[in-house]
Amino acid sequence: MRNASALSRLVAPMIAVGILVGGCGQPPSPRTGGTTGSADVGAPGLYGATAPAPAGAPGEPMAAGSNGNTRLPQSTAPGSMPAGSVYRNPASGRNEVVVEDVARTAVLIGDSQSEPAYSWPRAALASLGYTVHFCGRGGTGFVASNGKTGNYIDALQRGDWLLPYGSPPLVLIEGGGNDASRGATDQQISANAERLITSVRQRYPGAQLAMVGTLARGTSDGGGRRTEVDALLGTVAARHAIPFVGVGDWLTRYNLTRSMADGVHMNPEGHAALGVLLARRLDDYGLRYGSSGQAESAATR
Repeated sequence: MRNASALSRLVAPMIAVGILVGGCGQPPSPRTGGTTGSADVGAPGLYGATAPAPAGAPGEPMAAGSNGNTRLPQSTAPGSMPAGSVYRNPASGRNEVVVEDVARTAVLIGDSQSEPAYSWPRAALASLGYTVHFCGRGGTGFVASNGKTGNYIDALQRGDWLLPYGSPPLVLIEGGGNDASRGATDQQISANAERLITSVRQRYPGAQLAMVGTLARGTSDGGGRRTEVDALLGTVAARHAIPFVGVGDWLTRYNLTRSMADGVHMNPEGHAALGVLLARRLDDYGLRYGSSGQAESAATR
């Protein structure tokens, strides 16, 4: 009860943070159809009808082959391109998107838990001083795809969404719920998580990586496969010495089941409460923007 009481005093400020993040030109993408309560794909109308963000809008994923806001000649220096421009990185051979301030940008790879502009991972990162660039879609995961956007590693490799050009200080990977609900095996999840970590580290050798697991109830409260996947991702992160925030029992540990929009997703108050908790854990790892811990991590890579 003390956790719930302490949480209630902090929710209101985080709702304001969530609104601020949502007002920065990063509206959630249209939801992908799915079964409410069975996966992290959004329920129809769950977050309200929204118009698609323009291709290349800062903070939003872009489809492969998209022109972005501006496509400039390849001879143009990316530093002089406006935010939202698409640039083919000669080092990787992949299209990337120019963001306004990459040195302050946290790249967030995730599913529908992260997709809303006021989501708990976005709110946590914003409260720690970052601008958030979201890469992902509802209904996807380490193995799961939504039929249009591939799983995390496939989407990255084929350009379903674009990483930002330059060197962001932090990449946060969240997910696993759709993998849990669709029967992905431990081996499949681990293998694709390993591939994603390797690819991100190759692209951003100076960035700190962190992972957030699969939001769920505790083991004794019906967490089931979601809680198992959360623990599995923790072992993957440990093998790579990556900070990991396990959230496989947070819904019941922090008495947040009443702050859910359905059996999987949070309502705005729930997102705000989880954002407070996640921000604290990331801060404990030294991942606040400009922190000494973050600088030391970048220096060792």
